[in-house]
Amino acid sequence: MKKLLNKNFMTNFISVLLIGLGYVSPVQPELIKNIGFFALSGAITNWLAIYMLFEKVPFLYGSGVIPNRFEEFKASIKQLMMKQFFTSQNIEQFIEVEEQQGGKILNLQPMLNAVDYDQVYAGLVAAIMESSFGGMLQMMGGEQALAPIKEPFTTKMKATLTDMVGSDRFKAALQQGLDAHKISVDIVAKIETVIDKRLNELTPQLVKEMVEAIIHQHLGWLVVWGGVFGGILGALFMFV
Repeated sequence: MKKLLNKNFMTNFISVLLIGLGYVSPVQPELIKNIGFFALSGAITNWLAIYMLFEKVPFLYGSGVIPNRFEEFKASIKQLMMKQFFTSQNIEQFIEVEEQQGGKILNLQPMLNAVDYDQVYAGLVAAIMESSFGGMLQMMGGEQALAPIKEPFTTKMKATLTDMVGSDRFKAALQQGLDAHKISVDIVAKIETVIDKRLNELTPQLVKEMVEAIIHQHLGWLVVWGGVFGGILGALFMFV
């Protein structure tokens, strides 16, 4: 805002200086006054237009357009975010690229390490004891007769599961289950919910401050160029 005021002040000051110079200059006084008046007119007009974007001016229809139309502004923000950035197609492509670059969909090794193989072995023993072999094993020492196979069974089970989850067939089945399109649709829905929640927190004042933070510091040049082109038109007017 300070930069805008500086540009506005300097442009208006130079314009008024030219007007004053036109009244005392012995050389081309009318030309100098025309340049000054047209420059001042252009600068003030553009400054007022900038001011009217952000503030409501009594009796001036259309002023305060940004805070007054903040609902449409919020809708435009949402449309921009959801239609240009967070589309289902974009997220789906991102997921597929990440899967291809990663060389694997998920690292299942931690899951394999978390398996309680003792419990798996206990389940195997229980199944054997409840089967038709149970009676025969009871005569051979019961569950203790199976104790020697516990360690080989655990080792073999780990190796088998590791080979299974590392196979192309398993990966293809897992990839089919982890449908990138379905995942992207879920992600888009969650993103849209977050955006809606944040936008609902906006007020006209916050919208005005957001836009000011983005563009207001650059709008001072409109005042400067309004004065410059106004001065040029004032000079040309003398020759029409």
